[in-house]
Amino acid sequence: MRQDVAEWRGFERRIHDSLELAGLRDDSLRAELEAEVTAIEADLEKRSLAAMLSGPYDSENAILAIHAGAGGTDSQDWAAMLERMYLRWAEEQGYETEILDTTEGEEAGIKTVTMSVNGRFAYGYLRSEKGVHRLVRLSPYDAAHRRHTSFALVEVLPQVDAGDDELHIDPKDIEIEVYRSAGAGGQNVQKNSTAVRIRHLPSGIVVTCQNERSQMQNRESAMRVLRARLLEIRQTKRDEEIAVLRGDYTKAEWGSQIRSYVLHPYQLVKDHRTDHEVGNAQGVLEGNLNSFMDAFLRQRN
Repeated sequence: MRQDVAEWRGFERRIHDSLELAGLRDDSLRAELEAEVTAIEADLEKRSLAAMLSGPYDSENAILAIHAGAGGTDSQDWAAMLERMYLRWAEEQGYETEILDTTEGEEAGIKTVTMSVNGRFAYGYLRSEKGVHRLVRLSPYDAAHRRHTSFALVEVLPQVDAGDDELHIDPKDIEIEVYRSAGAGGQNVQKNSTAVRIRHLPSGIVVTCQNERSQMQNRESAMRVLRARLLEIRQTKRDEEIAVLRGDYTKAEWGSQIRSYVLHPYQLVKDHRTDHEVGNAQGVLEGNLNSFMDAFLRQRN
């Protein structure tokens, strides 16, 4: 809160200084003043958007997981494309990322990947990406080069501290297994058993982590993901109960994609929740996601 107040006061000073410069009516300052006004307008737009991030975990770090859907190699390649897209987006926003766990595809791409995205409002922005993403393109893995449709599921979870009283995990409720990290094709890539698999007995949730070099680091990362998944279950249950009372509950299914990315016969990325669309599909796949996140937040608010 103190940081927010300090930032808004600094922003207020910038506006005040610009008004003073404008009051001088000095033509030599015109170019400088116009550039500052443009920067202030962009900053105001960003701050207005951040003001919409008022959820209990919106300001927290995020855990993002991508799962390839049915479609074999094409869907696994699509999951890898989404991984790259989100890593590019996070880099542009100045967020730190860490790959916690990856299962490689047999021929190309990935079956699943779990990463942490660390930075202020990471979860608030990324929660707009939760759901099924659909890709339409000419398949590079089809000898006849036919058009294929691929699906991938994106999960977004808020990271919570181990000291959160609401998410205390009883050691008796988990089973921990260690094994050797595996690479593409399932071959062992480390001599020591550093990979960790944690099973939460009451819920049946299984979390794995194998990308760190030490067993302790993998265990800590796996526990982070487990806490996030337990929180997601709790939030989903509450949301469903409220939706049932309102009479607007709809179960999320694989077929109900939130966004489609079309690369052939034309280029278009369309979000089916907000109807926001962008013709530059390649730009979106390079991480230009802010317009979709903006549209989602404005519709939600």
